[in-house]
Amino acid sequence: MLAENIVTPDRSKALAVARGISRLFARNDIWCMSEMILRNGRRADLMGIDTKGRIVIVEIKTARADLLGDGKWPDYLDFCDRFYWGVPPELDRSPLELDDFQPECCGIIVADGYDAEIVRPAPSHPLPAARRKVEVERLARAALRRQLVAQDPECSPWGQERV
Repeated sequence: MLAENIVTPDRSKALAVARGISRLFARNDIWCMSEMILRNGRRADLMGIDTKGRIVIVEIKTARADLLGDGKWPDYLDFCDRFYWGVPPELDRSPLELDDFQPECCGIIVADGYDAEIVRPAPSHPLPAARRKVEVERLARAALRRQLVAQDPECSPWGQERV
């Protein structure tokens, strides 16, 4: 069995949170993709586009230690108009109110495998138009590549370095 096919309890919980958030977003006409690599090398757990072309990123945390130990999350802010933390219902959200987590610029979504709720809306911090255009195009190309590879796995080696 390949390592990426192993589902640990934390990975299983993260997948459930992602599913709930994806359902919430879909009902609100926000379409997202999981594990999108950003130009700075970071990986957004969920990255999506709303009806106005604005970019939303969600960083999913399922354990307190993972949340408290994450110092890289501000690196996502340069690639989205709105940023959310996605957490399961049982996770203590109080650290997200601390100054280190910049509550004035980050929303919170509580989710399980079936649904999600925005408990703190993310304020909009509009990207410059040129950057948004680049990021939307990168997201679209990555989504189209994933769709093609799902249909024809033999295409998987092509175009990876450009996405």
